[in-house]
Amino acid sequence: MWAQLITTRLKAGHEGDLPRLEEELRKIEQPGSGMIRSLVMHDQKDPSRAYMLIVFESEEKARARESDPRRQEGLQAARAVMADIFDGAPEFVDLTVVEEFAP
Repeated sequence: MWAQLITTRLKAGHEGDLPRLEEELRKIEQPGSGMIRSLVMHDQKDPSRAYMLIVFESEEKARARESDPRRQEGLQAARAVMADIFDGAPEFVDLTVVEEFAP
């Protein structure tokens, strides 16, 4: 498994708009993309700080998903939401999943 952690700041007044972004991203998800799960979170002490953790079957599947032309067309609406609610560019951290535990 492989994961990507995306961190960003939200513009003032947009702290509750993360579900709007997630909705746009859900619309363009393709079957067989390799995505296992997506978590969208904000910091309890600083609601302007947002985190998105996306877990994939593999890095190869994630990279193929990034360049899928069908996804690129649909990303226009999601990018418009990001421009509206993000305060600056998001930061990306690539992660190798060492182990998973789900009781």
